[in-house]
Amino acid sequence: KIILASKSPRRKELLEKCGVSFMSDPADIDETLNSSLSFEEAIKELSFRKAEAVLKRDEDAVVIGSDTIVTIDGKILGKPKDHSEAKRMLALLQGRTHRVITGICILSKNRCYQDVSVSEVTFTEMNEKEIETYISTGECDDKAGAYGIQGFGGRYVKEIKGDFYAIMGLPLNKVYEELKNISLY
Repeated sequence: KIILASKSPRRKELLEKCGVSFMSDPADIDETLNSSLSFEEAIKELSFRKAEAVLKRDEDAVVIGSDTIVTIDGKILGKPKDHSEAKRMLALLQGRTHRVITGICILSKNRCYQDVSVSEVTFTEMNEKEIETYISTGECDDKAGAYGIQGFGGRYVKEIKGDFYAIMGLPLNKVYEELKNISLY
């Protein structure tokens, strides 16, 4: 049995692309990152904690935990609390390159696979009207960094270096390969 330790509709949609049967069971844990670790190690550790919390509820499962952060200038841009914060984030990203870091953990009672995917995303210059129009779509409301690359936000992405699917929230190839390694696909 495979369990995705997430309520994210994007992660569910991506895991469906692996062609495996799974259920979703959000971890419901404190998602505070360990500030003594690098961003990469902290997001990997958080992904592990999510998977571990769900595995404790179902010890016979294979649990997939994942989380994504957006960073620029050494700071994390989380999900915006309101439109004002979304506007500030988008203004900061426009015309610049930022990093999207996604951690993954695939955990069972016999195995622990952990990895991290780091991608660079470059935004085009955006004018005030474009920022306001994008915010009005509502797409940025629940997204780290206030944008979704797979939706309307993609029109502002000039270049990516890295894994498109990890930017969306789940490094699809890494998940697929590990599920093959443990004979679940």
